Amino acid sequence: MAPDAEAGKSFSQRSDPFAPLTSQLLPVGDGHEICVESVGRADGIPAIYLHGGPGSGCQPDHRRLFDPERFHTILFDQRGAGRSRPKGRREDNTLPHLIADMETIREKFGFERWIIVGGSWGATLALAYAQAHPHRVTGIVLRATFLGTRAELEGAFLDVLPRFYPDLSAEFLSILPKEEREQPLDAYWRRILDADPAVHGPTARAWHDTERILSEHTPARVRLDLNSLNSSKALPATPFMEAHYFQNNCFMKPNQLLTEAGKLKGIPGIMVQGRYDLLCPPATSHALAALWPESEIRLVEGAGHSLYDPGVRDAVMKAIADLASKITK
Repeated sequence: MAPDAEAGKSFSQRSDPFAPLTSQLLPVGDGHEICVESVGRADGIPAIYLHGGPGSGCQPDHRRLFDPERFHTILFDQRGAGRSRPKGRREDNTLPHLIADMETIREKFGFERWIIVGGSWGATLALAYAQAHPHRVTGIVLRATFLGTRAELEGAFLDVLPRFYPDLSAEFLSILPKEEREQPLDAYWRRILDADPAVHGPTARAWHDTERILSEHTPARVRLDLNSLNSSKALPATPFMEAHYFQNNCFMKPNQLLTEAGKLKGIPGIMVQGRYDLLCPPATSHALAALWPESEIRLVEGAGHSLYDPGVRDAVMKAIADLASKITK
């Protein structure tokens, strides 16, 4: 993947200020190459954006969260995700691997310290990295704080789902044989990771579509299309990486991110939180804030989990700009 044609131009000469300065596949070992972009100005405030999932990948719009005249931002597709190669590979793909990849990226660009920005699973990775390397972090912006615990996943799929979407919950369970419905999350993850397409296809689609409905404050539809679960169309990528990580407790000790929150001492943080986030509810952000005095929570009323719910994207952009002003004074 060659550097972008705009990379050699000065900031003022570039036709698109959000075009990548550089774009490449970076070998990180274990047979993995990760897609890494840099955006903004080469002498800007160092920052890195962490996508969600796990397994989703960065999108061009994510570049626009950062003022290109102010920041030198790195965006990368995590192992097996997005444009990284091999696509979907789960071997040698754990949270410690991703943290090590971030250090490889930081050293490559010569950053001493940087701002970390992440939403949902990206927030999990942001916190885990900051706790592993606090001296490398100038500030943290989180959206939809997720601590990577089984309790959060059970809360979303086994408590919130049947209370807010009882019909959808019944459909979600109906995909499983009756004998597997007592432990539905384990059954879903096991089936998604099964090598047989007849097994993993319907469950991957059902997981993906159910999660999407939960992620939006006003979803376009609120039921599964049961007739499409055995479609021959391409399968969504994220359920496979999510099942891999969730089956392994996100490769963390129980409650690790809260237990080790003291390591965030001295690092300023802003948590952008949708009031009606059904996947990562406000209580999670408040639990973390209670252990992280340098953080603040900014609630977005009338919004759920998605970056594109009304007001969320603007709140994230403002949080990034405000945090940068705080740490550079």
